[in-house]
Amino acid sequence: MADEEPKPVLVRERLDVCELDRVRMALMNPALIAQKLAERTIDENAKPLLERTMKDGIETVWDRYEMQQPPCKYCEAGLSCHRCAMGPCRIIPPHRIRGVCGADADLIVARNLLDTIATGSAAHSDHGRDILETLYLVGMGKTKDYGIADPEKLRVIAKEYGISPDGKSSEKLAAELGRAMLEEYGMVKNTLQLLNRAPKATREIWDNLGISPRGIDREVVDSMHRIQMGVGADYVNILLQGLRCSLSDGWGGSMIGTDISDVLFGTPTIKSSQINLAVLKEDHVNIAVHGHNPVLSEMVVKAVADPELVALAKKNGAKGINLVGLCCTGSELLMRKGIPMSGNHLNQELVITSGALEAMIVDYQCIFPSLARTASCFHTLIISTSAKAKMPGSYFFDFHADKGFLTAKAIVRMAVENFKNRNPKRVLIPGKPVPLMSGFSNEAIKNALGGSFKPLIDLIAAGKIRGAVGIVGCNNPHVKHDYGHVTLSKALIKKNILCVETGCAAIASAKAGLLRPEAAALAGDDLRAVCESLKIPPVLHMGSCVDNSRILVLAAELGNALNVPIHKLPIAGAAPEWYSQKAVSIGAYFVASGVYTVLGVMPHISGSPAVVSLLTDGLKGAVNASFAVEPDPVKAAVLIENHIEKKRVELGI
Repeated sequence: MADEEPKPVLVRERLDVCELDRVRMALMNPALIAQKLAERTIDENAKPLLERTMKDGIETVWDRYEMQQPPCKYCEAGLSCHRCAMGPCRIIPPHRIRGVCGADADLIVARNLLDTIATGSAAHSDHGRDILETLYLVGMGKTKDYGIADPEKLRVIAKEYGISPDGKSSEKLAAELGRAMLEEYGMVKNTLQLLNRAPKATREIWDNLGISPRGIDREVVDSMHRIQMGVGADYVNILLQGLRCSLSDGWGGSMIGTDISDVLFGTPTIKSSQINLAVLKEDHVNIAVHGHNPVLSEMVVKAVADPELVALAKKNGAKGINLVGLCCTGSELLMRKGIPMSGNHLNQELVITSGALEAMIVDYQCIFPSLARTASCFHTLIISTSAKAKMPGSYFFDFHADKGFLTAKAIVRMAVENFKNRNPKRVLIPGKPVPLMSGFSNEAIKNALGGSFKPLIDLIAAGKIRGAVGIVGCNNPHVKHDYGHVTLSKALIKKNILCVETGCAAIASAKAGLLRPEAAALAGDDLRAVCESLKIPPVLHMGSCVDNSRILVLAAELGNALNVPIHKLPIAGAAPEWYSQKAVSIGAYFVASGVYTVLGVMPHISGSPAVVSLLTDGLKGAVNASFAVEPDPVKAAVLIENHIEKKRVELGI
């Protein structure tokens, strides 16, 4: 007897935004609506839907941001502390200069920052663990829904871990590698294997500073211990642990997540697709996957192609099932399958307000807790799948890899049966999709260059490409939606600087047309010629936010080829619209690896000039890199260009 499909559980109760709430929110002044549209986003396809939300009183992230103004100046400066019940405390000079425990501004700001880094590192690394556990289940024969899509990469990684692949099946190798990688989360080895990918000189810097990570979970726990009241008391020591914790993310949990996703689901290759809110289809069942876990989304891809479910969709009056991506799980599917993307972080509510979305399937990270409230204004179902991220008002399926396809079928069936509840009069799908080129894994880039990174090195040495910048991070309502990402990317490619991007930054550039080969026309003469000869765009999409580890590997490969540490390369990083703890961890591991990184949003550290000085200047003498903060993306591009040109001079090129 075949297993029965699981049934959903409604978390608490289905939410309902009453008409009175919406009337209170609704705006009737066309001039005010036009002003807010201009202030909130540069995404032209988003504007008609954003206009709908303002007219109909449907609350969005921008409305909630406005309601929170003005912000608490002490929280904004990092000077508030609620770590223990002796507080909460605020530092208010000249008299209130220490908390109840005696912590001063420097210590409070540093502890808050370490807390943020540890949280971001834990989020990325736990994501990596979910992927790794699936590999181990495959190896142990405990799931038939997943397999090994890239056996060659499995063998390559196994050799890195000292595991001989000779004479072993992919499944046996998966089990052995899975066990070895799971050990990296603890402290059995007291080191991380993938650190060895970094140039030797970079690793020596980490060792000399005492920031080489010992284990992924170990560094998160160590960090949380230090910020307990009565433990860490020196802000410098606290921040050095922040660098070590972030390195355990970038060269540990995130890198494992990326590599094993490639092994399980396939290493991305260059492919074409489409993007923006117009990828929704009026005559199809529309399903959006949102979050970060490809273990879930891979099964959803399989389920939407199931003949039984396609037939059910047609029986319900649709022409088929249309799957679209949002945020990083969308990037995973875009990179590997060419599944179209509907948008990035601040598009998530607007997809629902199209009135054409039957279901949004979510797992974890970057998901607004208010989505069920938004969905209550339409027929859309919010379907949650992670016990870590249950959402009131959502229909919860406890998704596990051993019954992945069966659960995915039940989820898709629920979405298909919801098609009949759609109100055709409320469907609003604006504009047309924009084409894009994606799939630029390190392997794909190397193949495009003829099997080696030497052509890229030669182009940089010759000055045809002045350098490369990794632009990462999500959207933040502090910044006009997509403006920071797109403006910085355009400014850099005009200066003949190649952009490699991940996550919501890459999606912003894609919506603006920068991920098309035709975008080479916007680049400087030298970069344009390179892109036209290779038939690639000047902005390369390298994957989800976990896939920032691909940028680390690319930097390491260039450093190893030139026999120099990463900090000597003509490269930089930028996060123009970052918002999350994960982004702080990303920025920290970029800087700790030797990459100068420019932020567009000020972290909550301004209350401690000493902490600001250490991060923007003092780290130069430690890891040979630092942070900078520049909200204006045009000015940020100048800072990055100056840094790259300085590195070129130092290399004598």
